[in-house]
Amino acid sequence: MNTVASLALLQLFLSAAATVSGNFSTETVQSAAPGDVVLLQCYTGGNLTPVWTTWMKGGHIIASNGELHVDSSAKDPRLTLELNGSLSISKVTSEDTGSFLCSSRLPDNRTINAHVLLQVTSGPYNVTTVIYPAVVLPNRTLVTEKGESVSFKCSAWSSPSQQLNLTFSGASNNNTSLAFTPLTFLNYTIKDIQPSNQGVYTCSALNTVSNRVVNDSTELLVYYIPSGHPDCMPVQAQNSSSVQLNCSWFGAYPTPQLRWGKDGDFQVTDSLVVSLNSSTLKDGQTLTCMARHELLKNERERSCSITLSLPYPAGEPMVSVLEGTNVTLSCREITAVPAANTMWRKGQSQEPIVPGPKYILSMQGPDLKLTIVNISMYDEVYYFCRSENALGVRELEVFLTVKASSSAYTGAVIGVFIAVLITGCAFIVAKILYSRRHTICLGGGFIRVWDNLEPCLFTSKLVCGGFVLHSFCSGIPAFPGKLRTEETWWTWWTRMMSRSFKTPSPDCLL
Repeated sequence: MNTVASLALLQLFLSAAATVSGNFSTETVQSAAPGDVVLLQCYTGGNLTPVWTTWMKGGHIIASNGELHVDSSAKDPRLTLELNGSLSISKVTSEDTGSFLCSSRLPDNRTINAHVLLQVTSGPYNVTTVIYPAVVLPNRTLVTEKGESVSFKCSAWSSPSQQLNLTFSGASNNNTSLAFTPLTFLNYTIKDIQPSNQGVYTCSALNTVSNRVVNDSTELLVYYIPSGHPDCMPVQAQNSSSVQLNCSWFGAYPTPQLRWGKDGDFQVTDSLVVSLNSSTLKDGQTLTCMARHELLKNERERSCSITLSLPYPAGEPMVSVLEGTNVTLSCREITAVPAANTMWRKGQSQEPIVPGPKYILSMQGPDLKLTIVNISMYDEVYYFCRSENALGVRELEVFLTVKASSSAYTGAVIGVFIAVLITGCAFIVAKILYSRRHTICLGGGFIRVWDNLEPCLFTSKLVCGGFVLHSFCSGIPAFPGKLRTEETWWTWWTRMMSRSFKTPSPDCLL
């Protein structure tokens, strides 16, 4: 009988609920995490205590303090019906998700119906960020190399739904969204990663029901080094008693380690200067700077070297100049390491030359020039180009010869006179020989020059009572049967020149 009454009341309740199911006085959505205690409210309109309240879920009465009784199959010790009609659920589980229907009778005979949607949310759980290829430092910071293709993988799990978001925060921007997805995995790739991509990458997982957010942040450093070796160069020191050397390797991250020589500790710096006493150095000595960096995998170190060298001033050792003119002495020094201090000095006492109207000093590239104005005989002395560095001193001696201005004209006059004299003599001899070419007779036959001279052949024949020369060559003739002496030659020449030859008529020469 009680069972029938309960079923009848349940049917009436369901009918009433169905009648007003589309128009509940209150409709709310509540969320809870597994293990939480949640309170579902039925009457929120005042402080009245309902006469009775009944809660239903899935077509079963789960809590009631009225005439209706709780279904035996729906009894749950975690459920508690409060005096104000609210339903308390302890240790919420995912099975508690669903719609709860409430009906309360107030003292004024009003009936309040409520619909509460309970969503049991989970997560986000296991939010992780994986970045590769990368090296993990002791502080869990990741390191990759400039130019690499770097992949990012963000993952999490949430219930009933979630959204993943990958953000980046760097030196020039803050919380920039790179990618997002409603799935459980998010993949993102940066090709040819650059130093500007260095920063903090955050994988954010949002439970879209509970609005709970869980973040996983990872710092990524981008290392890089220059393609070349360090630069070694001497630094101009204040005095010549020491040498300062600088080793620099700019453009590396993080800061490299540098060291001069084979001994000692490496120092974290991109520019290392050392000062060495010149007494410990020698010409031709090589000094090396070593550089270390985390990215030098196959090669442990890179290096640069400096080879020390004495100065070597070069120039003309002797210079001639006319009195009253200007002259420029030039000295070049390009071999000294470290660079030498070069200056001009004058005389055996090597007095420093002070620039002024008389002496003009100038630099043209590596050349140090000294111009002496209005040369006089007093300027005919030694001049020294003196170069000095920490290894020693070397000098170029230049002797200046000053010539009087008249000597130049005298030499020119003498030269012109000699040239005219030689030209005139040659012209006269040629004219005489040419004018007597048909009267010169050499006695007939063949005549050869002396054996130690180039042979020269003469031929002559008797024509019209006289000998006519067919060909003539300068040379000393040789006479058959006679001694080849200067006396013989002179006798023949005198006779030939004093002999009266008859000038043949044109008819004879035909």
